[in-house]
Amino acid sequence: MDADVLIVGAGSVGMATGFYLARKGARVILLDEAEAPHSLGSHHGSTRLIRYAYGEGAAYIPLLLRARVLWQELEQLAGKRLFEPCGVVNLGTSGSPFLAQVVRSASEYQLTLEQLDATQTMARWPAWQLSPDIRGGFEPDAGVLYCERALSAWRRLGQARGAVLLGGQQVTELKAVGGQITAGTASGLQLKATRVLVSAGHRVAPLLAGLGLPLPLQRVRKTFAWYHADESVHDPAALSGFSADLPGGIFYGFPTLEGAGLKVGRHDGGQPLEPEQPLLPFGAYDEDQEELNGFVRRYLPGAGEMIAGKACHYVRTPDEHFILDRHPEHQQLFIASACSGHGFKFASVLGELFASWMLDGETGFDLSPFSLDRFRFIG
Repeated sequence: MDADVLIVGAGSVGMATGFYLARKGARVILLDEAEAPHSLGSHHGSTRLIRYAYGEGAAYIPLLLRARVLWQELEQLAGKRLFEPCGVVNLGTSGSPFLAQVVRSASEYQLTLEQLDATQTMARWPAWQLSPDIRGGFEPDAGVLYCERALSAWRRLGQARGAVLLGGQQVTELKAVGGQITAGTASGLQLKATRVLVSAGHRVAPLLAGLGLPLPLQRVRKTFAWYHADESVHDPAALSGFSADLPGGIFYGFPTLEGAGLKVGRHDGGQPLEPEQPLLPFGAYDEDQEELNGFVRRYLPGAGEMIAGKACHYVRTPDEHFILDRHPEHQQLFIASACSGHGFKFASVLGELFASWMLDGETGFDLSPFSLDRFRFIG
């Protein structure tokens, strides 16, 4: 089976890239260990936040502004609701570097941001119980993306344009031979292409180690859960989406929007995992419930009992910023990892970016903050 481009890992970025490549007329094959969307990676759980005044760094904002346009376009192409503009409030103490970066980002890019103290925040969204030292920055244009719907849309639209998805094909080896990259799977399949994108989440590090590129990546088990909530909590008038850098951890969440409920997860913390270590289900550790329940009881006391929880994994770089680059020796191999737990909102723009980069040689963005060079002195 011939292809112009081979994508190893058809999750968020991989599936998006497959669609944009196919739309540009490329013959593209996507390989994944399961039939995406699935629950083996980091794209499940129904919903993700999208924010623009980005507390993680101003380098992300040009990507986010283009992503916003592409999410709107995908929604039109799919004919399905993919984005809910419920707004997002960023919370932190008065000395929070995260919140300070949110304010700087909004100022630099002229983004709408309403700055609030704790009293104003609780008056606006009465579900919160905040101490006086908490500050808020509300982004009314931000909101929630339906992640699995989006992957299904890219898959359907990409396949309609000729993209081939081979599920149940775990890639176990990559080889560079004669200007091509060969991907070998656990089932014995061998595929070659002159351009390859590796976007396989926690499998990126072992695959690239086989091509002489050790990456300082850490796989981490993470959890999130849904809670019962009446209108005093789940109504967007009572609670918007949120990203909260507060004493006790960094948490995120939002009303479920499709019914009574509240979704909450913790961004920091988690249990380190080896590359092939099984991902234990929610509840395997006492802290799975304890840390989420503790946050909800402290800051959102109107929520009810936990309904259900799920586990996923992050793949983190040491600085928790993305890797968007090419292999230093095999320039035909492109890398999209690790998104460190905050990547889904970028999937649309990264898909377009990698499709353009691999076919046309142009990205349209300054990717130097996300290059491999920054790890040269680690270790």
